[in-house]
Amino acid sequence: MKNEIYGYFPYPIKWIDDKWLINIDSEQIPLGAEIIELNDTKTEKIIPELYKYYSTDGNNLTGKRIGLMTSFSKYYRLHFGLTQNFKINYVNPISKQLETKNVEGVDYKTYIENFRKMHSMSVDQYYYADLKENQKYKYKQLDSITGILTIQTFDMGNETTKEHLKYNQFLDSIFADIKTEGLKNLIVDVRNNGGGTDPNDLITYSYLTNRKFQENIQAWISFNKIPMLKYIDHKVPSFIRPLFIGKFNKEFQQIFPQEKNGKFYQDENSDDHKIRTPNQNAFTGNVYLLTSPKIASAGSLFAAMLAGNENTTTIGEETMGGYYGHNGHTSLEYKLPKSKIIIQFSVVNLEQDVPKKENQKYNRGIIPDYNITQTFSDFLNNTDTQMNFTLKLIKKK
Repeated sequence: MKNEIYGYFPYPIKWIDDKWLINIDSEQIPLGAEIIELNDTKTEKIIPELYKYYSTDGNNLTGKRIGLMTSFSKYYRLHFGLTQNFKINYVNPISKQLETKNVEGVDYKTYIENFRKMHSMSVDQYYYADLKENQKYKYKQLDSITGILTIQTFDMGNETTKEHLKYNQFLDSIFADIKTEGLKNLIVDVRNNGGGTDPNDLITYSYLTNRKFQENIQAWISFNKIPMLKYIDHKVPSFIRPLFIGKFNKEFQQIFPQEKNGKFYQDENSDDHKIRTPNQNAFTGNVYLLTSPKIASAGSLFAAMLAGNENTTTIGEETMGGYYGHNGHTSLEYKLPKSKIIIQFSVVNLEQDVPKKENQKYNRGIIPDYNITQTFSDFLNNTDTQMNFTLKLIKKK
């Protein structure tokens, strides 16, 4: 990929109103142009072919669309090979006429540069790896009865790190203020939250619930010994690999000692099953949870528990992570013997501590109470459709 000087589709794209649009104001193709065909193949045929390159929990398409919005150029190259030129048939957003333009393929570095110049930056900011600490979370009081808590990620270390302690102090301070101010409404925006480290998700939830809770009800793996050991990809010398794998297997067997119907369950006395209690300053007013397809892992665990609360209204799009459970915690890496492609995936199946709800389905992400997506007009104007809907909903109540 580093040595390829051409072959990649040059423009970032975005899914708006069931259409794939150009998400950059380029000189060749106008912003918001709907892509109908690439190299004489309809977009509606191309997209399903690329879904397999981006995995999600269960039968979830919203998360896959997020993956394509980020890496469409790379996935197209993997599937269709290096492409010198792209013939793009598109609908001009101004004239509404079908037009055709031929553009040259670019190298991957140029695509990334274009991606960073995308027009619509709303919830796409999660994919920037260089988020500063002060961008990870913030709180703003809108008026005398409403505040907004934004949590971009739970990647803030654990109990041993200064960053975690600082976040804990932040939560303690703002929820004490919220209680003092007597706020009635709290908007919790986790649309960029792709996960992070325990116990940041759990501590945050303790400020937003009035019930006792656990990290998960149960957790299990489907093996007693790591399968296909010779393909495990770990950066250790070959002569100590057996010792390394043996230690890893022993740890698995200690953590998941209870066998039932071919599955190996986590010890019921583990920290994951510890009963946790609400914080004394926990907010008990109206919660408005903003969701998006980017939410996964610890982000979806937190969002699922919060969505399960009776005082929570969920607004936005279906999340990538599941409501009832997800795969997480320990991950394994395998290197395929011929292609040398490395595959990484989590192996622990987690059943989350959430109530059953009629609108939540197994093998799906968190289904919002109000499914609100960005409109084409708001896309062009970079307007936050979901936040505006939420603020109007609060005024009605």
